Amino acid sequence: MTCPVNVSEGRDDERLAALASVCGPCLLDLHRDGDHHRAVLTLGGPMAVVEAAVRDLARVAVAELDLTDHRGAHPRLGVLDVVPFVSVAPTEPASAVEARDRFARWAGDELGLPCFLYGPLPGGHQRTLPEVRRRAFGDLAPDAGPPHPHPTAGACAVGARGVLVAYNLWLEGADLALARQVASSLRQPAVRALGLQLGDEVQVSCNLVDPSRVGPAEVVDRTVALLEGTGARVARCELVGLLPASVLEAVPADRWTELDLAPGSTLEARLYGNAPTTR
Repeated sequence: MTCPVNVSEGRDDERLAALASVCGPCLLDLHRDGDHHRAVLTLGGPMAVVEAAVRDLARVAVAELDLTDHRGAHPRLGVLDVVPFVSVAPTEPASAVEARDRFARWAGDELGLPCFLYGPLPGGHQRTLPEVRRRAFGDLAPDAGPPHPHPTAGACAVGARGVLVAYNLWLEGADLALARQVASSLRQPAVRALGLQLGDEVQVSCNLVDPSRVGPAEVVDRTVALLEGTGARVARCELVGLLPASVLEAVPADRWTELDLAPGSTLEARLYGNAPTTR
């Protein structure tokens, strides 16, 4: 699972060390981004063990982090912004839903943290993370916890979903308007994208929600085509967290470096030690 946590300037190293340490051996990867003011911790292992680690992480995040310190570009609901539970076995999606619901109830009761569910809901309904961000505390009440934001921790989106790939493209020679135009053109059911201003640079930040259908290479190639004639280019790519080995293996090995991909950055390599080899 991936757990984005907003972190503040000055004490970042100390706070991130505290967050990472409570995850124990479940911590597979930690990605940090000062411009986004955000850290992404990827946890993995048996669901019961991961659930326990996530609860420990949540306790520290709510106790140590303060949403009023947030100054980053990335949208956020709270210091423990998104907690998605992912079952890597396609035959066991119910386990992720059950873990999601248990965590939301616990966080609401134990930490006083309002939690909004996304993914499959009772009655066959589906709710997306963008929908939660758009509607939270408006016409959408928390599914667990108090009806108002925690004074320092805000709220949390707790999901049950399939594996996605978080992927950023940094543009050179582009302004924010062009980055947003590219993001808008990239959006489709398999791709969510935002154009962001990060200091003097602009970025197209993507969630590849069906990476077996639209992976990093396809997003980069589409962006290159969209930038044709603008004078802008893709300066660099950035994988955030990990990706499935099957997604990596669908990309020609001679493009891995260009796309910021590597055998050691797969879920399988971190979980089981079996990284893909070049073809």
